[in-house]
Amino acid sequence: MKWGTVLGCTALIIVIILFQSSRLKQKQVKEKAALLALSILGWILALLMLFFPDMPGPTQFIDWMYRPLGELLK
Repeated sequence: MKWGTVLGCTALIIVIILFQSSRLKQKQVKEKAALLALSILGWILALLMLFFPDMPGPTQFIDWMYRPLGELLK
């Protein structure tokens, strides 16, 4: 079941990259690299959320990091 979602997400990312990169001009190499990097990062995050749905979010990390400071200021 999850592998179908992985394949669908991968296909969607590939279609988005192909569509958007064709709209960019040939000389926009940095923009194409940024598009590719951000798309791959989003794909990895989507797969992590799919396989590990109970993974803590960024707000929980910030809470863990600043909790000692909050207790110190009380």
